[in-house]
Amino acid sequence: MDEKVPPMLPSAPGLLPKWQLFVSGMAFLNSAQNLYTLSLTRRIYTQAPQEVTGLQSRTFAIWTFTAAIIRIYCAYHINEKTIYDVAIWSYVAALAHFASEWLLFRSANFGAGLLGPLIVAPVSLFWMVNQYDFYIKI
Repeated sequence: MDEKVPPMLPSAPGLLPKWQLFVSGMAFLNSAQNLYTLSLTRRIYTQAPQEVTGLQSRTFAIWTFTAAIIRIYCAYHINEKTIYDVAIWSYVAALAHFASEWLLFRSANFGAGLLGPLIVAPVSLFWMVNQYDFYIKI
């Protein structure tokens, strides 16, 4: 391991593994939030807050928790093709979900609640696709 990298951080070169760790940490926090309150989730689905129920929020928490597991595993195993590919698809799924809720189903407005996911998913997706050959040696 590189002596300059604290032991808890991913040791792979570049910022992408650290970004994966950061995004994963935020997802773990978001999962916990979804288990305990509906208020922040309702900030995303502002056009249909009545559809944000306890059941929907808990389901969203598990979905987000699963994405967090995928991304933290990718942070520490970023050179493994399978996990790298699965992490890419986790961002595709997130982008598809949030974009469709905004543009297709109209349950979300473009605003503070939707801004984070609509920045993180495409930026992460672009970054991972762009850096694929650097991290995955075929």
